[in-house]
Amino acid sequence: MLLKGARIALNSSQAVHSDLWIRNGAVSFSPVPIKRTLTLCLDECIIVPGLINAHDHLELNLFPRLGHGPYANASAWAQDIHRPRESPVKEHLSVPKGLRLTWGAIKNLLSGVTTVAHHNPFHSIFLEPDFPVRVVRRYGWAHSIHFSPDWHTRLERTPVDCPFLIHAAEGTDEAARSEISTLGNAGALRQSTILVHGVGVNASGLARIQRAGAGVVWCPTSNHFTLGRSLQPAVFDAGISVALGNDSAMTAQGDLLDELRFAHQTVSAERLYAMVTSEPARMLKLPAGFGRISPNGPADLLVMKDTGLSPAMTLLETHPQLVILNGQIQLISSDLASALPTNLLRSFQQVEIEGRGTYLFAAPVATMLKQTTENLRHSPRLAGKAMAA
Repeated sequence: MLLKGARIALNSSQAVHSDLWIRNGAVSFSPVPIKRTLTLCLDECIIVPGLINAHDHLELNLFPRLGHGPYANASAWAQDIHRPRESPVKEHLSVPKGLRLTWGAIKNLLSGVTTVAHHNPFHSIFLEPDFPVRVVRRYGWAHSIHFSPDWHTRLERTPVDCPFLIHAAEGTDEAARSEISTLGNAGALRQSTILVHGVGVNASGLARIQRAGAGVVWCPTSNHFTLGRSLQPAVFDAGISVALGNDSAMTAQGDLLDELRFAHQTVSAERLYAMVTSEPARMLKLPAGFGRISPNGPADLLVMKDTGLSPAMTLLETHPQLVILNGQIQLISSDLASALPTNLLRSFQQVEIEGRGTYLFAAPVATMLKQTTENLRHSPRLAGKAMAA
């Protein structure tokens, strides 16, 4: 495949006009020998690396937001909303898990995400060749100290070259703050440790995270909904790794693009660009080439309209036109589809997304929408957005 005429992001602030070739799931800035090359003319577009969502619960993205915060900590929120036999939880749990996981992948595609850290057990559906996004495969995890009593055993079973993810300090009270000490005293703060949320981190806890070289995943819309606030400013100035996560629709507002735009109230566009590209790639110990566009790197790419802005500002101002995963097109906007060969689109299915427009997906989204509607007995919303086939 040849992507022609676009600007290619080099980093958060620089992009150059260059043709880009894709072969065997990898990118090249030089022509590669391909007998039959599909050429996509992407004039007035900019190509950035496929984004990385550092925290999601993929099977929970059809749910509405649940609870009435603010709560003192995540355990109080969980206790309040845990009503599996009542609406709306009962109806949403009736949707088959594989279908819900696929909808979670579609939510991520809509925001240009090609790689997701799923904070739950790795599911076999993620290995299917047509699953719409990459899901991080090599990781250890525990839900939290409170909900995973065996968290230390899980940590010790995690290979040293894999990240270990755990919800921590997810609250504003002493119980949440003390979790950093608990983890540190048990030797669980390591360079491979990724603390999700960290809202309750205080000065002493931050110092321990710094010394250990651990990282933090920031989920601002989720934090503000459940806890009434998010990370302290000192965390961003501490020199530790921070990645952006979108969390699930149970608490978050929209998808990762919505998260970026909310987060921009606090953090610069350039820092946010790193939080969804190079920082999570490093923290999650992804293979070389992830989080950037580089020769022989993975052909995981996000194409957006080029309005002359920097790559970082483009993420805050426009929406995806094309998403490519491992060299295969997964999503096309209706605007761009009109300029593409008809035979390329024959197997794609079309869905209109509230506030975003109409997209064509390689996944069978129209069929998925019909089945989900039958389960719920009403039209579903994906991360709060209405959908129509």
